Amino acid sequence: MRDVVYLENLEQAESLLKPQRIEVLRQLAEPKTCTEIAQVLGQTPQRVYYQVKRLVDAGLVDQVSERKVRGIHEGIYQATARSYWLSPRLVGRIGQRKVQDELSLGYLLDLMEDVQADVAALDRRRPELPSIGVSGEIRVPTEHRQQFLADLQSTLQDLFTRYGGSEGDAFKLAVACYPKGEENDD
Repeated sequence: MRDVVYLENLEQAESLLKPQRIEVLRQLAEPKTCTEIAQVLGQTPQRVYYQVKRLVDAGLVDQVSERKVRGIHEGIYQATARSYWLSPRLVGRIGQRKVQDELSLGYLLDLMEDVQADVAALDRRRPELPSIGVSGEIRVPTEHRQQFLADLQSTLQDLFTRYGGSEGDAFKLAVACYPKGEENDD
């Protein structure tokens, strides 16, 4: 089972985005038969088999084995991944993008789409994937905002200059800095 399946195909996304199929898929985190799933969900095995078959056809579920029960062959199925990411490109860009401005929300969203696609494409079967993820919150008074952004840009530019040669393993660095939304106390 993979960690992530990145869905860029509209037919795959359509197969997944049905509430009853999502429930079946959740049951398939561990290998199960349609009969076992039907018992948990209170449905008929035939109805569950129909949903599983659609998920298998879409490449979201695999038949991992088979057993014979009372003379009938019964498939044992499992989800292909622990999570499924829908590519923002499934919808595509609506309208023309304005000039690419690194300080715009649109640029940030494009960057996040690129990072999502790059991470999904990594070969997770490799024994070592040298990577790092860092997240934190920085509080900057309004009067120091421009200086903070300039310091951040300078620090990153220093890293690019120091390690920007043509030798060695290539790493992609993406930094996103955005105002944190208001927390909802409901």
